[in-house]
Amino acid sequence: MVVGVAVLALSLAAAASDFSKRRGKLHVIKDCTGKTGDPGSFCVVTSADLPEITIGSKVFYFQSPIPSTGLQDSNVVLDAGNGSRAVGRCTLDLTTFLALCTFSEGTGTFVGFHARINGSPGTDRSNYHWDGAYHFARQSNGNK
Repeated sequence: MVVGVAVLALSLAAAASDFSKRRGKLHVIKDCTGKTGDPGSFCVVTSADLPEITIGSKVFYFQSPIPSTGLQDSNVVLDAGNGSRAVGRCTLDLTTFLALCTFSEGTGTFVGFHARINGSPGTDRSNYHWDGAYHFARQSNGNK
């Protein structure tokens, strides 16, 4: 019985170690010249420090801004291609262009993906920065 408990403890420690490798800080730069405000418009990732977010990934926005509120509050999909998509929501202040985005799940390499991201404009209005934290609730290959 002691051996069984020891094996279980080592298995849990290894699993915890796998999960701890799947969390960290996130920095992404997007080119948003294609984001018109119309549903389905998008930004293109030009730089990212998370391997799952590949250069050329698209961030699609599905709701239009509502000028009377000063906000765009939209469902978003981060599409890295080959069936790898993360789903979330972004709220953009139309005056400051600061945003809060959260991602709650995904498919492909984004299975178990969660993130809380602050958005801010770059020095020119076409480049946009995401900075935040991410974690994977289970391994990205979907086996756990």
